[in-house]
Amino acid sequence: MEWMNFSVYAKTIALCWIIGTILLTFFRKNNYIRRIGNFLMFAGIFVIILYITLLWIKLEHPPLKTVGDTRLWYSLFLSLTGLIIFFRWQDNWNLFVRSSFLLLTIFVSLLFLYLNVKTPENFNKSLLPALQSVWFVPHVVVYIFGYSLVGLATLIALTNLFQHYFMKDEIKNIYLADNLIYTGFAFLTFGLIFGAFWAKQAWGHYWTWDIKETWALITWLIYLLYIHIRYYYPELKIFPYWALCIAFAVLLISWFGINYLPPATDSIHVYSRN
Repeated sequence: MEWMNFSVYAKTIALCWIIGTILLTFFRKNNYIRRIGNFLMFAGIFVIILYITLLWIKLEHPPLKTVGDTRLWYSLFLSLTGLIIFFRWQDNWNLFVRSSFLLLTIFVSLLFLYLNVKTPENFNKSLLPALQSVWFVPHVVVYIFGYSLVGLATLIALTNLFQHYFMKDEIKNIYLADNLIYTGFAFLTFGLIFGAFWAKQAWGHYWTWDIKETWALITWLIYLLYIHIRYYYPELKIFPYWALCIAFAVLLISWFGINYLPPATDSIHVYSRN
C-alpha cells in the first residue's frame, strides 16, 4: 500500500514554501507581505507535521522504518531548524547570505520531498522484531535531527564559499556553522550510543562492524576531526567550509550511498528496504 496521497501534501508544502520564499526574499521590506511569507513558511511545516501524524496513526507506530520515512523527517527537521536560524540571525547577515541560506534550506527540503514523490514507499503495520526495540525510535530521531543540523552548517559553508570565490567577499558566519556542528555532533554521538543499545537488545551485540555501523563511525570521526581542527587552528577561514562539504558528502554515503554497495545486501540494516 503506497503512502497516503503523499503527492498532494508535497505539492501543498511546495506551494507554501515557494511563495513564502519569494515574499521573504523580494518583498521583505513590506511588513504585511513579510508576515504572509512567515505564515506560509510555517504553514508548510505544519502540513509535514500533519502528514507524519496521520501516517503515524495509520501505521500504529512511528513512521521511521524506511529510507523514505527518514527523508520525510529530515525535510521536517531541516526546514524547521533552518527557518528558526533564518529568523533568529538574519539581522546579522548581509542580503546575499540571508537570501541564499533561505533558498538553499527550502531547496534541499523540497528535494527530499520530491524524492519521496518520485519513489513513494510502501507501508504496512508490521514491524520486524528488531524494530520493536525501545531504542529504535530515539536512535533514528536523534540521528536525523543531527543530520539536519550538520546539513544546515553545510548550507552556510556553501553560501560563504560561493560568496568568497565569486563575489570576493570576506568569509563570515563560521562561528554559527561551528555551533551547529557542535550541537549536531552531540546528537550524532547519542545516535551511536542509542544504536549500540538497540543492537545489543535486537541482535545480542553492541557492535558488529556492519557496513552501516562502520560508515556511521567514519562520519562521526570526520566531524570530530573538524571540531579539533577548529579548536587548534581557529585562524583558518576557508578550509573549514571545504571540510564541512566533504564531511556531509561522507554522511550522505553513510545514509544513502552504502545501500547500493554489494556488502549492504548482507547488512543487518536491510530492514530499511523492506
